[in-house]
Amino acid sequence: MSIKLKHLRYVIAAAESGSFRKAAEVLGSGEPAVSRGIRDLEDSIGVSLFIRQPSGVIPTLAGKRFLNRARQALEHIQDGAEEAAAIGRVEKGHLKIGLFSTLASNFLTELFDTYDRRHANVQIEFVESSAERHVAAIRHFDIDAAFVIGRSKWPELDSIELWSEPFFIALPRSHPLASRSKVTWFDLADEILLTRIEGCGLDIRAFVERCLLRFDIHPVISAQRVGRLTLLGLVAMGKGIVPVLQSELIINVPGVTYRPLADDVVPFSVIYSPKNDNPAVRTLLSIARSMMRARRLKT
Repeated sequence: MSIKLKHLRYVIAAAESGSFRKAAEVLGSGEPAVSRGIRDLEDSIGVSLFIRQPSGVIPTLAGKRFLNRARQALEHIQDGAEEAAAIGRVEKGHLKIGLFSTLASNFLTELFDTYDRRHANVQIEFVESSAERHVAAIRHFDIDAAFVIGRSKWPELDSIELWSEPFFIALPRSHPLASRSKVTWFDLADEILLTRIEGCGLDIRAFVERCLLRFDIHPVISAQRVGRLTLLGLVAMGKGIVPVLQSELIINVPGVTYRPLADDVVPFSVIYSPKNDNPAVRTLLSIARSMMRARRLKT
């Protein structure tokens, strides 16, 4: 059975106008084309849709049933076309974004505030995980883009370095280093550094280890399978100290204080697949680039 969209339009126009001639005028087609198209459709489905009379045409019982379905089908197709067009214009759509940590970063807050104002109908879903998992998800198109720590390059993916943040150390309030305005990497030589295994914990640990390697410092690094809040709770208990991002300073835990770590900053990038044709993510990347350029011009 072969049913074309023009057949549906022929049937609807003929039923509404009461004749093949008037239907042809409405559709801007020839009467023979409308008549032949409806006849071909009737032959294909094996039933007459119209009673032909000298004064015009009247839908049969089967024709009336078919007419209802035909109208519904065209409405669904029209809705689908409008929805696809809206997605192409980023009026509607969906984004799935990977995060390294919280959304408290000034850059990310401004980015998604701007995006929401311009594209309020785009739904955004956020996923927190490690960079390695984000990379795998992007390659499989399970997420559209991810914001990660560092400047690493990943095969098959593109990346843009967007901003940087100061690095901090979370300390017990009673710790000797808490009395200083800032600490250095050398101050950490005899400390126990606590890191998380989940989320961005592994990425932060890798960054810390690279920094320690530069200064040939080897403190004890203890990986904990706990959440961010629990990790800071361990700091309050005196179990160690924790390297944190500036965006994590909003977490207030009694007994814990934060001190900037020397003059080091942590770079952040967005990674994405050049094969991803989601217009919503392309628009997000465009806004991110514009923000990055504007910030660099100010500095």
